[in-house]
Amino acid sequence: MEPLLLISIAISFLATFYIIPLWIKRAKKAELTGRDINKISKEIVAEAGGITVILGFVLGVLIYVAIKTFYFKSTDNLIEIFALICTIILVSFIGMIDDILGWKIGLGKKTRIFLVLFASIPLIVINAGNPGISIPILGKINIGIIYPLILIPLGIIGASTTFNFLAGYNGLEAGQGIILLSTLAIFSAVTGTTWLSLIALCMIASLVAFLHYNKYPAKIFPGDVLTYSVGALIAIMAILGNYELFVLFIFLPYILEVGLKLRGKLKKESFAMPQKDGSIKNKYNKFYSLVHVAIKLLEKIKKSRKAYEWEVVLLIYLFQIIMVLLGFFIFLY
Repeated sequence: MEPLLLISIAISFLATFYIIPLWIKRAKKAELTGRDINKISKEIVAEAGGITVILGFVLGVLIYVAIKTFYFKSTDNLIEIFALICTIILVSFIGMIDDILGWKIGLGKKTRIFLVLFASIPLIVINAGNPGISIPILGKINIGIIYPLILIPLGIIGASTTFNFLAGYNGLEAGQGIILLSTLAIFSAVTGTTWLSLIALCMIASLVAFLHYNKYPAKIFPGDVLTYSVGALIAIMAILGNYELFVLFIFLPYILEVGLKLRGKLKKESFAMPQKDGSIKNKYNKFYSLVHVAIKLLEKIKKSRKAYEWEVVLLIYLFQIIMVLLGFFIFLY
């Protein structure tokens, strides 16, 4: 990778970092805010902060394209890059609508699925990815037209909506996005698709800038605009990099989260009950989210028998990192 291309990563970080304070002021003025439910104070926090991440990401990727086109005189992978950008922008628009309507109302499930299906069209029309899928024992199977017409939209819908399930805690969504996309950046570099690594690094840079404001105690919330977009990018990288099974494996925490959410018929919240001392407790006797499991585990292993929001987030990070390391061991060795 040419060092000059790394400018795009710096642009993504700086753009996001300096836009966020402006967005916080504007969102509060427009009353696009929410209460931090996991805290006694229920502080008012700016919502839909993910839009700043998308702006930084898209700007960084466009700078990358400009350097590649005008300086290196290369047009390699430009069709794929612009299809990727189109899908991310469309998905982020859907997330923004959801954020404006509010999490209690939001878009209906069927409407959301249809709109995300529409957002996958740029990848479908360029016939993105490789229809040859390697399956353990069975080997490599070419599924032909089924790949672009069925698996691509299913992947985008599944990843974008599922990534949104494990959320609601300061720094959780941004941190998870950084871990997963860093993993894919490394995997892409190792498997020979370095251009995808740089795309991932642009989003990582934006997320790192965002995490500075979103970490405990959060000054801004990501909103669906971030979770949908990061989830979609993970799916897009799996498609363009042809490592779908690897992504499916490291996405196991989210698959478990879906199972727990279905256990509660998608009606149970991930939020906890904040206590006066700053700790949090589960609202339910049963587990309906991985965060509920994390809270219970912390209460079991700590002498104080208390769990704090930032500890819950770190524990989920740890679980995700373990899955990533297992994924590298299984798929690279």
